[in-house]
Amino acid sequence: MMTRAGFKMYLKPGFENEYIKRHSEIWPELEALLKENGISDYSIFLDKDTNVLFACQKLNGDAGSQDLGLVPIVQRWWDYMADIMETNSDNSPVTVPLKEVFYLK
Repeated sequence: MMTRAGFKMYLKPGFENEYIKRHSEIWPELEALLKENGISDYSIFLDKDTNVLFACQKLNGDAGSQDLGLVPIVQRWWDYMADIMETNSDNSPVTVPLKEVFYLK
């Protein structure tokens, strides 16, 4: 069953262009891992006024992108992004799950 997940993350001020650059060059093996784990239609939006990133993704299963933290390529990506995002002690991005309150098909 396909579900959707939304969450927010926090970009450090002044790093919008770098964030966009790094994601435009996403590592092919990371992209493949996400797709292999049933993650699709993954979008990230930025609120420039607050530096809040809003992510949404479709899941074909129970796990989203943030549940792949034990995979080495994900850990390397988190390390790569840690200098421009708010992170936890393991360099995973600080994420806040969001409750879906409306969906128009």
